[in-house]
Amino acid sequence: MKEITASGQTVEEAVQSALEQLNTTKDQVEITIIDEGKKGILGLFGAKPAIVKVEMLPDPIEEAENYIKQVTANMNLDVHINTTVDGKHVTFELNGGNLAIIIGKRGQTLNALQYLVRLVINKNSKKYYTVTLDAEGYRERRRETLESLASRMADKVIRTKTKVALEPMPAYERKIIHSVLQNIPEVSTCSDGQEPHRHIVIKPS
Repeated sequence: MKEITASGQTVEEAVQSALEQLNTTKDQVEITIIDEGKKGILGLFGAKPAIVKVEMLPDPIEEAENYIKQVTANMNLDVHINTTVDGKHVTFELNGGNLAIIIGKRGQTLNALQYLVRLVINKNSKKYYTVTLDAEGYRERRRETLESLASRMADKVIRTKTKVALEPMPAYERKIIHSVLQNIPEVSTCSDGQEPHRHIVIKPS
């Protein structure tokens, strides 16, 4: 981990000097003030420079990528990772052979790994990242499946005038169902139960 000790007339000047030498920004470093310095009489006599230690933080996105590589290697998978950063949201798209094992039943393994990757990426980061972990376009296929399921179940509720409870889903999948059905006035939706068994109930309006 790269670090540097720098001095200046003030703490701010010392920090700025260190940042310039490291060619980085304040949100990428950990700053330790060693000596706040002293202005001295008339700003000259008895003056002491401020001294700071500035240490580069590990790149959270790089750490997350390395974690994914480690997990997939332990599963004997040869995976290529395509990383996309959009503000504070990071998408890791995995491509390679035999990725069904990392997706799991209804994406359960992929969702569990996505949760762990989110913990890793935010462990040493000064800003909070949201994460999407995808494998061979599974997320888009799953979204289409959920949209179709939502429409079918809404038709059933309208036809039978009886509420329907769907299988437990993670929050982002429940959001897809809510979104599809919010424009159908004949039904209403709500989430019920506790995680990880929280599920959507579709009811006649």
